[in-house]
Amino acid sequence: MAMHSRSLFVRNMRCCQSTQSPAGEVDVTLTTTRSMFTGLLSSSANTIDYFAESHDKDYLVKEYAKLPQTSASLQMLLKMGKAYRNEASLGRMGCQLAKQRVLNQMASFLRKEIPIRLAHRIQDLDQVPYMKDMESVKAVKQIYVDSFEELLQIEPIMTTVDEEEFAHKLEQLYMKHSSVLVQMAKGAYEFREAVRKGDIIQACHDEHDDDDDHHSHASTPMNECQDLLDRFYTSRIGIRVLAGQYLALRDDFGDDYVGMICRNTSPYDIVRQASENAKKMCRRQYGRAPMVEISGRLDLTFAYIPTYLHYILLELLKNALRATAETHANSVQLPSVNVIIADGISNEDVVIKIADEGGGIRRSQVDKIWSYLFTTACPSVQKGMIAEGGDHSNVNPIAGLGYGLPISRSYCRYFGGDLDLVSMEGYGTDAFVHLKRIGDSEEPLPI
Repeated sequence: MAMHSRSLFVRNMRCCQSTQSPAGEVDVTLTTTRSMFTGLLSSSANTIDYFAESHDKDYLVKEYAKLPQTSASLQMLLKMGKAYRNEASLGRMGCQLAKQRVLNQMASFLRKEIPIRLAHRIQDLDQVPYMKDMESVKAVKQIYVDSFEELLQIEPIMTTVDEEEFAHKLEQLYMKHSSVLVQMAKGAYEFREAVRKGDIIQACHDEHDDDDDHHSHASTPMNECQDLLDRFYTSRIGIRVLAGQYLALRDDFGDDYVGMICRNTSPYDIVRQASENAKKMCRRQYGRAPMVEISGRLDLTFAYIPTYLHYILLELLKNALRATAETHANSVQLPSVNVIIADGISNEDVVIKIADEGGGIRRSQVDKIWSYLFTTACPSVQKGMIAEGGDHSNVNPIAGLGYGLPISRSYCRYFGGDLDLVSMEGYGTDAFVHLKRIGDSEEPLPI
């Protein structure tokens, strides 16, 4: 390739930090906010901010994929969003100026960071065996490539108008990516179908035959695809949290909210909402649903993102209600599903336990439930679900594409918590949701 065909204009990263403030006093009051962002921006201050003259996407993706991703603390995002609100002495106008400064800095960070994260995932999708050839995976890759290119065209954020234009573009991309969760699940479905039909099973067997079962994890196509999906979804959660937090900060949802983060999230309220949604889905499929009994710290509130907590609890409650309804199909009365919310002054986590009497899980199946390539739903249900699209839905069938549990665990882990299951075959399953209060834990960025 000729040098001029890949020529790149180099822009100094300090332009992201030198946004002119309309009022000098705002600069003084937002020292804390600026210092929080300095860590993010200066961590890559020596990084080239590429802007391509050519249309050589492959070259740019490779260059960006070499750049390190920058992990952001959720506590930092919370403090940053609160910074301008704490400056009551500035008055209404001063507060607005302070908010705009925060938005400009966030936009500058995201303008640089998101293309790097997209490039890492594009390269990942290019390299995974077999799944890269699935039509749905190709479609997802194209969405990522298109978004990568669009973000590279955006000029540095220097003014309020620049920030507004960036927000408009990012919101469009945010909506465009809302179907990616199901699209990738569709790709996993296509991969499972290809294996089931024997289109690629011989290749899987060829690699597997010479390995002992205990030493073959790293080399089998199935496990490589599972690892890819784990990295992909973890990265996607991070991108959507950062972009969603920035976009939400542009609107005022009330004193309880700082962007997407609710400072007084009530686990009890969210369990109640999720259980009502799960019971409706259960009744639609089985004609009835177990009661959901909630106990423990019903008065507890803490800082969290309600949307993601609702998704986690809905997935677990759907599983619990379905297992109970099926196991006790011939019983006059269904046993209740019990939810316990635990917290104490010395507790490291907020813990929510969901216990059912749905017959439990076979020991041989326990590891499979965390796989994106495993589902208990029949092929006809899977086909119906992949046609619906959408990110978090309350209308999907009670069992579907198989990504509910692994995605829920990824959400928990992204925020510094975890999700565990303890099953007693022949009786039932206890699910433990560990929620870390939004703190200083860094994003678990996949390489």
